[in-house]
Amino acid sequence: MSSRAAVLVIAAALLATPASAQTLRIAMTAADIPTTTGVPNNGFEGYRFLGYPPYDALVNWDFTHTDQPATIKPGLFTEWRIDEKDPLRWIFTVRQGVKFHDGSDFNVDAVVWNLQRLYDDKSPQFDAQGSAIVRAAVSMLDKWQKIDDHEIAISTKFPFSFFPYMMVRILIASPTQWDKVGKDWGAFAKAPSGTGPFKITKVVPAQFVEMERNEAYWDKTRIPKLQKLVLRPMAEATTRLAALRSGQVDWIEVPPPDAIESLKAAGFQISLKPYPHTWPYVLHVEGDSPFKDKRVRQALNYAIDRDGIVKLIAGTARPAAGLYAPESPFFGNPTEHYKYDPEKAKALLKEAGYGPGKPVKAKIMVSTSGSGQMLPLPMNEVIQQQVKPLGFDLDFDIVEWGAMLIALRSAPSAPPSHGVDGINISLSWVDPATMFRYYDSASYAPTNFNWGHWSTPEVDKLLGEAQATFDPVQQTKLLAEAHAKIVDDAPWVFIVHDLNPRALSPKVKGFNPAQSWFQDFTQVTVE
Repeated sequence: MSSRAAVLVIAAALLATPASAQTLRIAMTAADIPTTTGVPNNGFEGYRFLGYPPYDALVNWDFTHTDQPATIKPGLFTEWRIDEKDPLRWIFTVRQGVKFHDGSDFNVDAVVWNLQRLYDDKSPQFDAQGSAIVRAAVSMLDKWQKIDDHEIAISTKFPFSFFPYMMVRILIASPTQWDKVGKDWGAFAKAPSGTGPFKITKVVPAQFVEMERNEAYWDKTRIPKLQKLVLRPMAEATTRLAALRSGQVDWIEVPPPDAIESLKAAGFQISLKPYPHTWPYVLHVEGDSPFKDKRVRQALNYAIDRDGIVKLIAGTARPAAGLYAPESPFFGNPTEHYKYDPEKAKALLKEAGYGPGKPVKAKIMVSTSGSGQMLPLPMNEVIQQQVKPLGFDLDFDIVEWGAMLIALRSAPSAPPSHGVDGINISLSWVDPATMFRYYDSASYAPTNFNWGHWSTPEVDKLLGEAQATFDPVQQTKLLAEAHAKIVDDAPWVFIVHDLNPRALSPKVKGFNPAQSWFQDFTQVTVE
């Protein structure tokens, strides 16, 4: 379908959701509506729009301090502590007086029911798709026990001081509503019920989702100022741009970089802000993958002109030299400082037995769009051209975003990974447990997100020590040491950090972007 035809289809659909003074209409980068059941697919864009607005997590993100990366605050759990007699057992206090959108009570039993949904495949409400998404990150959760009507104990498989950060991944859906719709998650998706500041009121598959303000939201400071929030999937950047310019939407994620200056000139708002994001190649380091050799991994890190990539996307990203940005306290002091150094890349390849006459042949999985993916196809084409003269022959396996997310949660040898040597996927560092997910041997996919199956005993030890201590200074020291060793061993090709670009109508007011993959829409208005 052409961009013009797509816009005409969107325009027709928009007749069902006319603009009003208190309606915000957003065009997402997703190709389809993220799942509405309280475990959104489509990555963190799914959580951004159909996770935290209509649902609360057990622990919520705190968006109030926008001068620093977002941290956590009480959600449906108000307090937490470690059991003095058992370092694996956390005791959480459950918030009282909260209602689901369907009018039923939120309580300890609802927490247990939702944990069974995700972790007990024998429970009637077990949700296989939702379980795969949550358990891929919260793999350390072991068991739970209702203590009384005010407290619940949740145990981890090993000491994990960052566990409260994991609770942001567990959103709470209404057991009563699930029963009412016939005990079926597909039916629940059409009439969902959470406890969040917005209520989902209309779901039109593949077209749009409407939400309305939850007047009875328990956090009175976050009762939305908007009356309605309308979300539309638009995977093509040019389609999103046309919809914004024509007034069919008020907000688009990831405008085409070459349109930013003209959008500014026309009075549109452009939001750019650093957030915990890295756009790498996650490399498979086992078997006959060429990236089993550290020298080849390091060479590819030195072969990429990151400034050229940033220029291609009009400055909407900045060069990366590790998982973390250099100003992060977790960056550490690595020996390797990756920048464009073709001579060093060629020397490393020659030492490993490769070069222009005998190139490294590798296939990288690339998506057509997706959460934090920026412009993946043209960016990868430029990388392919940059590294070819130095001795890399890169081929691409181009897939839809959802297929890539399934691959990331699968072993590199599993069918969803398509036998590729690397995955180009935008990834986050939103919490202190990030390196455990990506680089620890206990996190090899499909258990968690270490898709490439890279690890070293030294890094495992440092991460384990960081997870076992509650001293923030010691945690930071250990994590920084681990990151330095990770950078030097180059399990990933660290390319750029996205700047979270979005374009907004001049009518949109009150948006103060958090340094987060997620945002607070409760303070936004549309004039």
